[in-house]
Amino acid sequence: MFDLQKITRKNIQIMKAYSSARDEFKGQADIWLDANENPNETDLNRYPDPLQLSLKKIIAEQKNLSVDQIFIGNGSDEAIDLLFRAFCEPGQSKAILFPPTYGMYEVSAAINNVEVVKLPLVERFELPELKTIKESINCNGLLFICSPNNPTGNCTGFEKIREIANSFDGLVIVDEAYIDFSESESAIALIQTIPNLAVLQTFSKAFGLAGARVGMAFANPEIIAVLNKIKPPYNMNTLSIKAATSVLSSKKDFESQIELIKSERDRMRTELSKLKNVVQIFPSEANFLLTEFTSADEIFQELLKKGIVVRNRSSQIKNCLRISIGTQAENNQLITTLNNLQS
Repeated sequence: MFDLQKITRKNIQIMKAYSSARDEFKGQADIWLDANENPNETDLNRYPDPLQLSLKKIIAEQKNLSVDQIFIGNGSDEAIDLLFRAFCEPGQSKAILFPPTYGMYEVSAAINNVEVVKLPLVERFELPELKTIKESINCNGLLFICSPNNPTGNCTGFEKIREIANSFDGLVIVDEAYIDFSESESAIALIQTIPNLAVLQTFSKAFGLAGARVGMAFANPEIIAVLNKIKPPYNMNTLSIKAATSVLSSKKDFESQIELIKSERDRMRTELSKLKNVVQIFPSEANFLLTEFTSADEIFQELLKKGIVVRNRSSQIKNCLRISIGTQAENNQLITTLNNLQS
């Protein structure tokens, strides 16, 4: 049986969380003289709800969860950092990664003095066989599965996630930043049956709030309680909370945008495949296409000269550029420019 106490840092277990003025009062009031705020109304003169309960209630209803299974953070990066701080002992625990993948896992590990164990993706960018993984996860710490993976765009199936979680004494983190562009079901469905699983999602991609920095973590209430214990008291500002709430109230509008992006992704795959300087386009369930060129570095530099910025991933995957799906006009300009470069 998984025991969260065994992997929670001892100093975290015994610490007393900061109690803000808003934490200590539960109820309605007409006069607020408890938090040393400016009393003159500006719409932002009051501290925000430290637990973002109004936003969490909407998310809980939409995702069929309880409020105590949800953490809201300053982007998914805050949740990643807090997971390291709570459940990794510096100099002792390990972080298991499957490169190429999202770079902040390794950065957060370095900041928190946690050793990184890299198990490279195999053919078709899939995770290694379970036997290979088991040989390297006889430890405590965090194991990250990005699904759909950045920068490869493919998903990991539930069975593989379940097998890994059952073999690991630490926490398995499934990062679903791009799940809204995928036909695959969210791993949130596994939380009830896998106690050492946490799932990350974000408002940055599909819901257009990259500038607001609103990330989410979903897990069993024990894990979420630890994250809430160690987070800054007011980690989410009022404007970002309002922006996320507004997005969820108009979710249908964004669903149409998501479908348009997916349609453009398919069209771009077709258009890119016609180019002589394109070797292959890898399957993607995200809002980008990992594309292999005959000479990616040269193409990358030429695109920059034309004012078009894509992501050069050649250092991780030979001759590959990661191309985000833009508007139809932006995509057309990219294809036109690439056509001109090969003539």
